[in-house]
Amino acid sequence: MSDAVASLRVSRGPWATALRRLSRDKAAMVCLAVFILIVIVSLLAPAYASWANTDPFRSTLDATVMIDGQEIPVMEQSTEGLGLGYTPIGPTWELGNYFLGADNQGRDVMARLLYGGRNSLLIAGASTVITILVATIIGLAAGFFGGVTDTILSRILDVLWAFPVYLLAISLSIVLIAHGIDLGLITLEAGSLWLPIFIIGIVYIPYIARPIRGQVLALRRSEFVLAAIGLGVPEHRILLRDILPNVSTTLIVFVPLMLAINMLTESALSFLSIGVQPPDASWGTIIQDGQGLLYTRPWVALAPGLAIALTVLVLNVLGDGLRDALDPRSKIRLGGD
Repeated sequence: MSDAVASLRVSRGPWATALRRLSRDKAAMVCLAVFILIVIVSLLAPAYASWANTDPFRSTLDATVMIDGQEIPVMEQSTEGLGLGYTPIGPTWELGNYFLGADNQGRDVMARLLYGGRNSLLIAGASTVITILVATIIGLAAGFFGGVTDTILSRILDVLWAFPVYLLAISLSIVLIAHGIDLGLITLEAGSLWLPIFIIGIVYIPYIARPIRGQVLALRRSEFVLAAIGLGVPEHRILLRDILPNVSTTLIVFVPLMLAINMLTESALSFLSIGVQPPDASWGTIIQDGQGLLYTRPWVALAPGLAIALTVLVLNVLGDGLRDALDPRSKIRLGGD
């Protein structure tokens, strides 16, 4: 019986071992569950808006809300100074009934928070896919083929690397958000969500491609790759069967970290009005909407700010857990591994 158990332990693959290590990391598991919950709740934005009978993208300055059997206007007469202007209603803490109050357009903040989360997660996820995919191709090509290929690709990365990330992202956003992209077969209008996805996906490529290139350079000189080259194995087969699996763990660790970074970048661009464009919403645009209400209705800006902070926190902890699980030298060890 002991021999059978021992053989099972020996036959356990590296991915199964990494998964077991990750499952034993309670902090990472809790953060993974929280992130999945955030995604699910954000995807339920249309259902919540339908249940609450509200349109989070249309101004409702003359709307009313029932609180404790009394009909109260969503936009209340200001009681400060001369009493001029209107102040949106504050949080009612009743789901489906202006739970977080209204913004300066009378829109339900809770509904906009869910829709904004859906767009923020979409942009962060899609831009992460673009960054990882393009950076992997560039890193593999530059590190494996070397020579002229490495020189050209490395100089392109150096040019992107020379610009501060946010300066480059803001510059691209100002140009592309105003005019869109027309490449013949591909046309992106000025308000398309694909514009911030494309911009954020491009600016972080050097930060992934460089470490991948360094890993591939080291693997290129390893014995098993040199042996495969000596046996005449095709280059594309070496890249896919020998090189890529050995850098895949690094790519997996990068995913949650890039999701967090890209979400922060999207929020910053949207706050500056050069990211997500109206009538669409994101957590960054909601913070901008609440900037003028910080002293009267702080939850308009606090709610998306807390959502961003929580999401970035759980993604960073999850990234640390993945790194520890996939690192053979990790301090997290299972009995008998």
